[in-house]
Amino acid sequence: MNLPSRVFFSFLPVYLFKQTNRKTAVAVAHVKQGKGLLRLNGSPIELEKTELLRTKALEPVLLLGKEKFANVDIRVRVKGGGHVSQMYAVRQAIAKGLVAYTQKYVDEATKKELKDALLQFDRTMLVADPRRMEPKKAGGRGARARFQKSYR
Repeated sequence: MNLPSRVFFSFLPVYLFKQTNRKTAVAVAHVKQGKGLLRLNGSPIELEKTELLRTKALEPVLLLGKEKFANVDIRVRVKGGGHVSQMYAVRQAIAKGLVAYTQKYVDEATKKELKDALLQFDRTMLVADPRRMEPKKAGGRGARARFQKSYR
């Protein structure tokens, strides 16, 4: 059976998920065949209050074009961390999920195009940032800062 690889078939179980971390925020993106819905913690991502953070989370979709993903539903669950790190985790989960979905269910050439476009725009969309907060130590107010020393 010689079928074109770009066509999505309804009888295929088309579904995958990607998990990403940013600081202490953890986002899991479930990508499946659908109608182009994008949900964050069960509600549409358009309901996110802060417009700047919403735009940041939607960057991968806006960069690659919404029409490319009109037949893909993305459901993201995020927990932990603050608002900004949560949105960065969501952004990375969406980008990684779209690339993985394209690789698995579309073709390798399209996946390479998407990956190159995302990496050229911002590398942190696909590559995790390993920086974490360093624990506080005794003898100072923070991890590296020390209390002032007096000689007299």
